[in-house]
Amino acid sequence: MDLTNFPWLTTIIILPIVASLLVFVIPDKDGKTIRWFALTVGLIDFVLIVYAFYQGYDLNNPDLQMVESYTWIPDIDLKWSVGVDGLSMPLILLTGFITTLAIMAAWPVTLKPRLFYFLMLAMYGGQIAVFAVQDMLLFFLVWELELVPVYLILSIWGGKRRLYAATKFILYTAGGSLFILVGALTMAFYGDTVTFDMSAIAQKDYGLNLQLLLYGGFLIAYGVKLPIFPLHTWLPDAHGEATAPAHMLLAGILLKMGGYALIRMNAGMLPDAHAVFAPILIILGVVNIIYAAFTSFAQRNLKRKIAYSSISHMGFVLIGIASFTEIGMSGAMLQMISHGLIGASLFFMVGATYDRTHTLMLDEMGGVGKSMKKIFAMWTTCSMASLALPGMSGFVAELMIFIGLATSDAYGTTFKVIMVSLAAVGVILTPIYLLSMLRELMYGPENKELVSHSKLIDAEPREVFIITCLLIPIIGIGLYPKIVTQIYDSTTNQLTALLRNSVPSLVETKIADKTENQFVALQAPTID
Repeated sequence: MDLTNFPWLTTIIILPIVASLLVFVIPDKDGKTIRWFALTVGLIDFVLIVYAFYQGYDLNNPDLQMVESYTWIPDIDLKWSVGVDGLSMPLILLTGFITTLAIMAAWPVTLKPRLFYFLMLAMYGGQIAVFAVQDMLLFFLVWELELVPVYLILSIWGGKRRLYAATKFILYTAGGSLFILVGALTMAFYGDTVTFDMSAIAQKDYGLNLQLLLYGGFLIAYGVKLPIFPLHTWLPDAHGEATAPAHMLLAGILLKMGGYALIRMNAGMLPDAHAVFAPILIILGVVNIIYAAFTSFAQRNLKRKIAYSSISHMGFVLIGIASFTEIGMSGAMLQMISHGLIGASLFFMVGATYDRTHTLMLDEMGGVGKSMKKIFAMWTTCSMASLALPGMSGFVAELMIFIGLATSDAYGTTFKVIMVSLAAVGVILTPIYLLSMLRELMYGPENKELVSHSKLIDAEPREVFIITCLLIPIIGIGLYPKIVTQIYDSTTNQLTALLRNSVPSLVETKIADKTENQFVALQAPTID
């Protein structure tokens, strides 16, 4: 059977969405059949993603692959157009992996299980679509569609202030999406042809002033999702009220959508404007790192502490995107993948701890490691990964970004020294607040009232399995990062070359070097 032309991407997107509709017709009384069905669908879809990757993806091809295009609404040139390259393929693999584990993490959910697993499966397909679609209008539609399940999961299964957190989430993200719609329509109707195809849009010759306006609008839209200071305030509230599965999806996938879109659209489609905005991105990245690290240090709520930690780590992505170096851009991609795994593991541990202690306040905890040795071991390992311990993925990603900025020839020495030094402050603060958190949570004298009123049962096999699945790639990438970097290197190297051609000083240097080399070649003796 010839599977070369099989529509893999369309199938991978549609399968969980169609399966989500079947949730309401499957006979079930207590939710056990539904959760097994959802997990089976998640596993099947993830296996299809892996199979399509190995069979149809060429590591050395920087361009779009596995392209599928079908006419949808011809009057406005709207097509169902999907494809993958080095920017999207690793994030699709990450989405399948994290979402499948999030479904498994949702095992204790008993409130409206049909609706919950329907939303989880629908979001599965929507998240993959965000990374795969190659049509600007379609991108806006799936970006918006993906917000609805998150809003409902927060507002129905969240904590005491869930409605406030869900409303704030939808207002911030939907408000930012307006900039995507306006930008997409502007780019589509600009020039002699009307098209929403991303490749065609990227080839249009926009004036610098228009590029700057479009870039600023997209930066606001994607800065909300990344999130970038000061557009970040929805995230601690959302994480503060979410359940463990929602945590894993928020930290593991949703934040990566902002970083992906910044690289795909801001940098890839508006390179001249990127050259102007790049120093601003680096400054915003440093602000993210330092501000969120200090704020996390001050948090007494466990969920909010990890939420601000996520904001801090995503600041490195901005620095890597704006470095104008291959290693810096590669580090930005690796940081998104690494943080997706580490963030999901930490928030899962928060959920597992809350299920046992029924509190999120560090002041009310203490000494629980004595009663829960497996939980203690998992917390410690995940925290070590988050503070970028050598041998784990976070260390490699952050090191690549630091090297990328420090060796960049697009910036002056003074600027680089200041930015690298300030970013290093965040690196120093991270182990301080994480190790302090571990000390208050696991070490020290037991809270007798907590121990007497709670059954501090150690981790069950399902929880150990989930954390093990997350730690294997975290450690694997830390020891051998090429296992991931080779997926996107050809694409990020091509993109970096495009961006460097948009920096006047770099172009002038290249021309000068080329002229000098030609002159030397003319003076060199010929060898018969």
